[in-house]
Amino acid sequence: MKPTKKTRRVDHSERLIAAPLPDVFAAFTSTSMLARWLPPEGATGTFDHCDLRAGGGFRLRLTFDDAQVETKGDDDSDIVEVHIPTLDDGRLIVWEVEFESDDPRFSGTMAMHWYLSRKGGGTLVTIDAHQVPPGISAKDHLEGLNSSLANLAAVVEG
Repeated sequence: MKPTKKTRRVDHSERLIAAPLPDVFAAFTSTSMLARWLPPEGATGTFDHCDLRAGGGFRLRLTFDDAQVETKGDDDSDIVEVHIPTLDDGRLIVWEVEFESDDPRFSGTMAMHWYLSRKGGGTLVTIDAHQVPPGISAKDHLEGLNSSLANLAAVVEG
């Protein structure tokens, strides 16, 4: 009998945003806008470097207000290094995300696929996070994805 390879899960979320697709896409290519919407509720984000183009990437420190939040990095923060292999003219954005952590539960590269499509006068934003490290709770991750999407809506709709 062949050994089975354990696959990592895919987390999924989506939101219809009442803004035109070019405005939503701009929120992925502006450092100031990304800093406003990407950190989930209860966190702030600081970029060490940021190059929001295909082939570029960013290093982001997420600092959490609640000291009880389990972080992957140091005492109160998560640090992620993100490579952007795909930035497809407002339709698809791919981020390859690596968490800085000595904990093997957070090792590996998570691929976040952001799909943008026109729908009902707005933009449907769909995210599929592939190969989510097992140390990230599915419940917490979904809450974080939904929070970021709500923040994105607030930034581009307002």
